[in-house]
Amino acid sequence: MKDTPKSAKRTTAKFTDEERGAMKDRVKELKAAADKADAESDVLAKIAEMSASDRAMAKRLHAIIKASAPALSPRTWYGMPAYAKDGNVLCFFQSAQKFKTRYATLGFSDKAHLDEGTMWPNAFALTKLTADDEARISALVKKAVG
Repeated sequence: MKDTPKSAKRTTAKFTDEERGAMKDRVKELKAAADKADAESDVLAKIAEMSASDRAMAKRLHAIIKASAPALSPRTWYGMPAYAKDGNVLCFFQSAQKFKTRYATLGFSDKAHLDEGTMWPNAFALTKLTADDEARISALVKKAVG
């Protein structure tokens, strides 16, 4: 009789439903990465799913980012609207409802060229967008691209 190997014990990490959903979104994104034509429509679909206030900010951010940095490609990243250069996400918008937080976030990855000294912000809480905010975001996006 042959010895059959014992199956390894499974350990389960404790992720929230929202985190598991984001991971599932990421798997779908990786599978669809070859089809860049649908990337922007995926971003617009994710924006359409947001609550009214987040949707308004996300639409405006989408327009600002596209105008400020045409070299960036819209795509989704963990189910969030994101903007990439050479396949690397530089910035993304996380709606407040995504992880049940009290404010939306405009975040920048470590690939963004925002380094300033030994400490700099890489995410900004958003409750609404003013003209000054839009100008600052435009400047940040341009700097992030390098």
